[in-house]
Amino acid sequence: MPSTRDIRRRIKSVKNTAQITKAMQMVAASKMRKAQQAALSGRSYAVLMNEVLGEVTGSAGDFSHELTDKREVKKRALIVVSTDKGLCGGLNGNLMREAAKFDRDITVYVTAGRKASQFIARTKRQLAAEFTYKDAPMFAEARAISRFARDLFTSGKVDRVDILFTNFISTLNQKPEVIPFLPVGEITGVTAGVHGHANEEKLVKGTTEFQFEPNPGAVLGALLPHYLNFRVYQILLEAKASEHSSRMVAMKNATDNAKQILKDLTLEYNKLRQANITKELLEITSAAMAMG
Repeated sequence: MPSTRDIRRRIKSVKNTAQITKAMQMVAASKMRKAQQAALSGRSYAVLMNEVLGEVTGSAGDFSHELTDKREVKKRALIVVSTDKGLCGGLNGNLMREAAKFDRDITVYVTAGRKASQFIARTKRQLAAEFTYKDAPMFAEARAISRFARDLFTSGKVDRVDILFTNFISTLNQKPEVIPFLPVGEITGVTAGVHGHANEEKLVKGTTEFQFEPNPGAVLGALLPHYLNFRVYQILLEAKASEHSSRMVAMKNATDNAKQILKDLTLEYNKLRQANITKELLEITSAAMAMG
């Protein structure tokens, strides 16, 4: 049985841990609000971009581009967007389980986030490149990832590129998803569904007629790289919103668990202390009775 001194030490240790997890919860909550707002704001631009590309695609006719070239998949690349830090629940674990499903013999990995790089190194898979991105992702960071993926595809080193990331659905719900990136093929876009899920929606040409100069094919060819850059940027925003939401929930659960442990330890301490007092009283009473 532990002594009262041991229990006091445990209570002090748990209190310190609870203070740390509470502070991390507050920091994550602050970052979460900003990240969620950024992710939700970007979805409107993604919808508008899809509408513009839908108009151009409908007028382009038989359009061909190196980014739309469909080939037999002998080698593929997977962009894995993870976090740099842990303590965010099962977010990274769920993401890596999805990454492990890909055939390592024909898959090369491009990582964004330290946790993904550590997983690739630990499982001895082929790492083509490693990128980092900030708490507030910058468009330049997304452009670098997109450019590297395009170079892999256009040079013929890979025949297909997919992106694995954690899609932000709500504060309590984040889901790992794999979406196609290259070849573009029939142009699709990551847009917010009714409940926040990522959907692959075909673009539909509107009823209004537009004229494009010099021609729709040239306009579409110029828009495709920017379209892919923004797609990666929106995915980084979704991943950050998922990370901070998951970390806030995980730290809240840790704080609640610490408080419950404190209650249990305090109850155990009081019981043990009361038992010791009762024992001492019995010893004093027995000694008094023995002395007459």
